[in-house]
Amino acid sequence: MKNIPTSIRILLVLLLPALLVPVFPEIAYPVFVMKVLCYALFALAFNLLIGFTGLVSFGHAAFFGWASYTTGILMIKLSASGFPVELAILAGVLVATAIGWLIGTLAIRRTGIYFSMITLALSQIAYFLAVQIKWTGGEDGMQGIPRGKLLGLVDLSVDANMYYFTLAVFVVGFLAIHRIVHSPFGQALKALRDNAPRAVSLGYDIDRCKLYAFMLSAAFAGLAGSLKALVLQLSALNDVMLSTSTEVLLMTLLGGLGTGWGPVVGATLVVSLQNYLAELGGVVTIIIGLTFIVCVSFFRRGMVGEAQAWLQRRQAKRQNT
Repeated sequence: MKNIPTSIRILLVLLLPALLVPVFPEIAYPVFVMKVLCYALFALAFNLLIGFTGLVSFGHAAFFGWASYTTGILMIKLSASGFPVELAILAGVLVATAIGWLIGTLAIRRTGIYFSMITLALSQIAYFLAVQIKWTGGEDGMQGIPRGKLLGLVDLSVDANMYYFTLAVFVVGFLAIHRIVHSPFGQALKALRDNAPRAVSLGYDIDRCKLYAFMLSAAFAGLAGSLKALVLQLSALNDVMLSTSTEVLLMTLLGGLGTGWGPVVGATLVVSLQNYLAELGGVVTIIIGLTFIVCVSFFRRGMVGEAQAWLQRRQAKRQNT
């Protein structure tokens, strides 16, 4: 166990109670937990870009939303004829990756606020298209999206089956992002984030690294969007709106940039506030804003980031005594 990274150890510890959620729905409602897992994967995808590459994007809703639309329309039109749900999810991921390549190609040659503004502008174009194209449903969106059958055998319309599928996809996504971050490519991204001129002097093609990171982040965001369309059986304009891009940024900042579990903690907090305080209406936005202010004021590294820093200081004191 000592050779297993801390993030993976935490995943293994949390996996057992996660597997028991459908058994005790009165403690944790499975559909709510599935929604948290979808947005946690979305936040992890965003963290790959902002936390480990140092690029701030305001366009991730385009990947999340259009993957959701793609999976939704395929399942609505073709599920009755036996179209595999796996291919619908894959199609959503490929569409998100293609959009990521397009936006990334146009944006990566800029840095700082200029990069962010380009992603914002292009994501607004994606939102405009979602409003205008008829098959997206416009303001009504797509409702009642069939979940289909996994491998043609497992009926995902059963919440328990859909829950375990969602949990499995989240675990695979978490492990994949962890592997990317700790790979040689991930180390190159960190070098680019910390000191781009030095990375260039070491021979890295920073534009290519940025583009690959952007596309990978878009792909995982698309996976989260496709999964969310099946979980909630809904694809709506809210998925491609600017507010969704800012929400995932908030989730990542609350949990902690560049941490393994920070985005998951942030996503859990934000989705929980939205869910349990929904009866308060617009007050929820104020509460989330106040939570963000408190976090920025007292937890500059995010909740998980501050916890890690505290543990490191404590360990250093023990070594010195």
